[in-house]
Amino acid sequence: MSDRPTPVGALLRAAPPDRLPEVTAEHLRRHHAAGRVEVLLGDLTLTGLQPVLDADGPVGDPLAQRCFGSQQPVLDGNRTYLPLTVWGERLGVLEVELSAPADVEPLLPVAGELALALRAADIVTDRYRRVSRLQRLTMAAELQWELLPGRSLGDGRFLVAGQLEPAYAVLGDHFDWALTGDRLTVTVLNGDGDGLDAAVLTTVAVNAMRNARRSGANIVEQAELASDAVYARYGGAAHVATLLLEVDLVAGHVEAVDAGSPRALIARDRDIVPVRLEQQLPLGMFSETRYETQRFSLEPGDRLLIVSDGVHEAAPGGRPPYGETALLNALRRTRLQPATEAVGTVMRDLRDYHAGREPDDDAVTVCLDWRR
Repeated sequence: MSDRPTPVGALLRAAPPDRLPEVTAEHLRRHHAAGRVEVLLGDLTLTGLQPVLDADGPVGDPLAQRCFGSQQPVLDGNRTYLPLTVWGERLGVLEVELSAPADVEPLLPVAGELALALRAADIVTDRYRRVSRLQRLTMAAELQWELLPGRSLGDGRFLVAGQLEPAYAVLGDHFDWALTGDRLTVTVLNGDGDGLDAAVLTTVAVNAMRNARRSGANIVEQAELASDAVYARYGGAAHVATLLLEVDLVAGHVEAVDAGSPRALIARDRDIVPVRLEQQLPLGMFSETRYETQRFSLEPGDRLLIVSDGVHEAAPGGRPPYGETALLNALRRTRLQPATEAVGTVMRDLRDYHAGREPDDDAVTVCLDWRR
């Protein structure tokens, strides 16, 4: 019989889904002479990292946060921090303390397998979601977070990231995306109404668009099916403002259906220009609404930022709308950041713009970097 150690991937696939950190830690101690091991997961706002193995352990480690933000290993003496990332989605950081400084390369596959296992286990255990929540979500927010496709997605061609605010009480704003071959579909939605009603409305629209998309429909057909579904449910009393985009990741061509209030900007070199689209009717406003496609193009290195009206129309205390000048300034400050960090920068700037006032509306920011 072979005395070779069982690969960590096989160990994790055989482990109970709520025990992945413990199985990883035991593997690292047995085969890499590790001492302390910790799994740190990003909270809902992605502004902090919360420990899984030692629930009372320290938070706010700047080295772990640097690893999470840069998506690169960080070494500090005997401690190594490794990003937990799968398909471009940042989950957290694996911290490993070794008996002596060591080569990081043998540890990278362990972090990769753990990230993949955590992503898969998320739908069958609540352990990791409980760690990432610093307070209880409203029912509306629970629906919205459950509906999300993830927090980011990417490969060598692109990186897209999104963020909801307020994270624990989001209402009807939402984003969705899907990658098939060289086509990336992105939607940003601004559901009508308040509370649970707004979240249910958005849930109907998102699932109608997914149903159409998964049946091979283009974005016009997705918009029309979703509009019909919303109208059939609400009879025109509620609607969903939506921007649907399909991006050709080879040529940079973008097809768009503008069905309402979400706005798009392109940051190109030192310039920021709005995407000029003709607005059509929001989804569900009238029976059998028909939509048309509009087109624009991205250039290699472009950043496309999409925001809901909770961002560009925010006017706390009678101030000018945030989108008029502050959004442009915030976007300029993100040029050296990856999309995953840029969405947080915009949202933090929006919170600062409110100067402690409660926002009147929830908000979504989605950032797409096209690398080609």
